[in-house]
Amino acid sequence: MDYKKTAEEILKLVGGSQNVASVTNCMTRLRFNLNDAKKANVETIKKIKGVQGVVTKNGQFQIVIGTDVGNVCEEIKKLGKFEENAAAEGEKNTGIIAAFFGTLTAIFQPIIPALAGSGMIKALLALLVAFKLVDPGSQTYQIFNAFGDALFSFMPFILAFSAAKRFKCNPYVSAVLAGVLLHSSFTGLNTGDPVHLFGFIPVTMISYGGSVVPILLIVWVQSYIEKFANKISPKPVKIFLAPMITIIVTGIIGITIAGPLGNLVGQVIAIGFNWLNDYAGWVIPVLMGTFCPFFVMTGMHYCFAPIQTIQYATLGYGTILGPGMLASNIAQGTAALVVGAKSKNKDLKQLGFSSGATGLMGITEPALYGVNLRLKKPLYASMIGGCAAGLYAGITGIHTFSSTTAGIFALPVYIGGESFSNVINAAITIVISMVVTAIATLILGFNDPAEEEKTEPALPEKEAAPTKPQGIKITIDSPVEGSIIPLSQVKDEVFSNEIVGKGAAVVPAKGEIHAPADGDLVSVFDTGHALGMVTKDGVELLIHIGINTVELKGKYFQIHAKQGEHVKKGDLLISFDIDGIQKAGYDVTTPVLITNTADYLDVLAKQEGNAGVDLITVLK
Repeated sequence: MDYKKTAEEILKLVGGSQNVASVTNCMTRLRFNLNDAKKANVETIKKIKGVQGVVTKNGQFQIVIGTDVGNVCEEIKKLGKFEENAAAEGEKNTGIIAAFFGTLTAIFQPIIPALAGSGMIKALLALLVAFKLVDPGSQTYQIFNAFGDALFSFMPFILAFSAAKRFKCNPYVSAVLAGVLLHSSFTGLNTGDPVHLFGFIPVTMISYGGSVVPILLIVWVQSYIEKFANKISPKPVKIFLAPMITIIVTGIIGITIAGPLGNLVGQVIAIGFNWLNDYAGWVIPVLMGTFCPFFVMTGMHYCFAPIQTIQYATLGYGTILGPGMLASNIAQGTAALVVGAKSKNKDLKQLGFSSGATGLMGITEPALYGVNLRLKKPLYASMIGGCAAGLYAGITGIHTFSSTTAGIFALPVYIGGESFSNVINAAITIVISMVVTAIATLILGFNDPAEEEKTEPALPEKEAAPTKPQGIKITIDSPVEGSIIPLSQVKDEVFSNEIVGKGAAVVPAKGEIHAPADGDLVSVFDTGHALGMVTKDGVELLIHIGINTVELKGKYFQIHAKQGEHVKKGDLLISFDIDGIQKAGYDVTTPVLITNTADYLDVLAKQEGNAGVDLITVLK
């Protein structure tokens, strides 16, 4: 995959950098917060090579890429010069519940790779001990145990840094506050005797190592204290006075109120899930095994990570994510593999095998969006298989001893306890998921695109005639004076490859854009570099003045018409300074595109000469 090219295409089609409030990524998808989601060309984005699907949920515009998503996101950030800290801006109007889950997701997403890596190290160590390749009393064991356990022992540091980025406060001050909770001078006071600050403020002594909720509350408090400290600190001494006030005030609130309150919340959550484990242990794996695809679609699966981490800290094992997600992920991968084996469509067969294999490894988005959700019936089959396997996992009470991506290679995280029964039951869970899902997929079947394509051409030509009349020509004049060049020569692959639509390009000789036909202006960019209109005949036009001229932010452009206005052919819409734009280093070549090209029999454009009447002819 050409990451830069893919990033450029996506950024253009979501409305350009000016339409992006923020962008980040999880393990398989880009997550945009767009200023105006209506500007995103969803159908064209889906056609970009490497894009598996598009989802809009809880105010986020999500593009499923797969395991290459990190590279694509990095290129998009370079192109748009986006700040990660802006992530919350696009969610400010999404509601309290959406904002809460969005906050949890944003905090835990960045640490997922570290959690997965650390979990697999602990699983590997358990495997080496089980096969007597490493002695638990050896120095080698101690060193590797430190590799795998460091994240969990010093979880407040990791979460402090991630939470600070979300709450827009100084992450290094947040790390200092996490250090207070784990510092030997503070933890050394935990001898059983009452502890008081200033002799009269009670301090509840808690073991904060591996805790989750306390540091999140403390950093949230810090975000407000820090703003106040920066506001009241005089400029000459702000550099040391503001952080000093923040550390002292937040630290006091943290060890007396926020920390104990967060610990209480964590204990209540743990008690609730322990009750479920004791009296209805099958419920969570069944629900997760059945409905995990929908949690993945909405990103809700990340919101269970804090609860899972609390379980590890309090119980030493987890039941929230691992068993149910193992059943579901294996089912997703199996359904896609069956589709790959049965399909006669070459592209679907290849996608089924590749995404199915990835799904068995625990990364299910390519299988979910590329195959199962698209065909629907394989999704239902995977839910049946996930439910059956989740029920077995719940009844046998399997649990994970460390956190990692739920897939075949995650079996070592089930090694622990006095016997191998836990990992054996996890292996049986995988088998049940694969067998039940495969049978369900074969029974339910799916509509193979290859089979549909074979039946359609069988109709006589006159019976397959389109409902729209044929032979009608619609002509579009050039909106700008200048020389015509083929669209293929435009130095922007989104235009030259006709990703947005067919059309022509004009090298302007005069800096004026006039209406090429009667119609309505459906969009006029504030920067003046582009506009969209629908002619009276229903032709959708995009006129884009120059290449990458959105970066000029309106300089050298003057808008003469408003969005929503009805215009007559020849009306002046936008004027622009050709010399100024060129001196600024930008190409003024202006593509004129028919964005609803697919609605017509053909779109014919002049390839050379002077731009004037009949620049483009649309046949329908």
